[in-house]
Amino acid sequence: MSQILGVKFNDYGQVYYFGSGPFVVREGQHVIVKTDQGMGLGKVVLTKQAPQESEDGEIEGHKAIYRLANDKDMESVAENEAVAKDAYQHCRKCITQHKLGMKLVEVEVFFDRSKMIFYFTAPGRIDFRELIKDLVREYRTRIELRQIGVRHETQMLGAIGNCGQICCCRRFMRKFVPVTIKMAKEQNLFLNPTKISGICGRLLCCLSFEQKGYEEFHRLCPRVGKKYTTSYGNVKVLRSNFFKKTLSLLTETYEEKEVPIDEWNEIVNKPPSEEALAEVKAHENRGRRSGRRPSRPESGDKRASKSGGSSEGTDSDKAGRQKDRPVKQGRPPRQGRDDRKDRERKGSGERRDDRGERQERSGKSESPRNPEPSSSQGKSASASTEASGDDTTKRSRRPRRRRRRPSKK
Repeated sequence: MSQILGVKFNDYGQVYYFGSGPFVVREGQHVIVKTDQGMGLGKVVLTKQAPQESEDGEIEGHKAIYRLANDKDMESVAENEAVAKDAYQHCRKCITQHKLGMKLVEVEVFFDRSKMIFYFTAPGRIDFRELIKDLVREYRTRIELRQIGVRHETQMLGAIGNCGQICCCRRFMRKFVPVTIKMAKEQNLFLNPTKISGICGRLLCCLSFEQKGYEEFHRLCPRVGKKYTTSYGNVKVLRSNFFKKTLSLLTETYEEKEVPIDEWNEIVNKPPSEEALAEVKAHENRGRRSGRRPSRPESGDKRASKSGGSSEGTDSDKAGRQKDRPVKQGRPPRQGRDDRKDRERKGSGERRDDRGERQERSGKSESPRNPEPSSSQGKSASASTEASGDDTTKRSRRPRRRRRRPSKK
């Protein structure tokens, strides 16, 4: 009976499947297989029975192994490991000599030494042509420099994660799945880079393991913060618990209830029950008895109407408050200002009267064309001067500087 063998060439490498052919192979044995890059030695980590065989003795879709590994093959593998360690040290010296901004991670030597691969990390592109010449001159074989990312570096070197175990990428992960910050938000995690990042500095790979379960749970859950009509009355969804599979609801009586997610479809979009209505009425009655103040503030007119007082009373209260306020020391009292203005007005009136008497005595103010005014006219003139004096006193109260109004055309 032919078998399907799962073969790994590295501890952190992927599993490749081959047919056992005429050999009987068990788990843990080493086999030699033909690959696209030459002969390779791998370890069998999985065996299962093959469904069908072709005429050539090969299982459909899987190549057969070349042969089982012997002691000489294991000795050559040990020699290759020693060569890889020597090449690692030599390459690091060459990197420092050429002053290249790259970090060497690991060196891989093929089973037949037909090729050597140098894995390194770097922030950008590097010109390593001189480095390849030095390596080819030293080892006389094909040299390949392959740039990798920080996740592959952690996978090759191995490390202990935040959970206290070996990193998942080193232990069992063989392919990297893209991880986004949206996954951390949907899982209600603290968006602290030190908490949700791994040794490599990228987001934790384990966030993708539980993402499918969170997506299914959020698909069943209602929207958080939205109000719904249920058998408990109008409720608001506060939060959801993934581990308990429950929802926290806020009722009309401001009580918090925890409901399983399976019961949500039974209570949603249903009229409230008699018990829920009775609880709401009892809650309203308690509020009336306790005499709680309304939440909205009342306007001044409503307060005045409730107190029974008029607006005049409020104005009198304001006037009394203004009287009680102390007068500032820097300003003079208002009575002194009025006395000063009256004195100025009187002085200006006396000056004008003196000017009128002088003009009458000299007679120069009278023009030859105009006849002398009679007594009645004199009285009217004096009355006009007095009226003009009153006008000047009224005008003096106005501010001296006035803004010019635009002329109306």
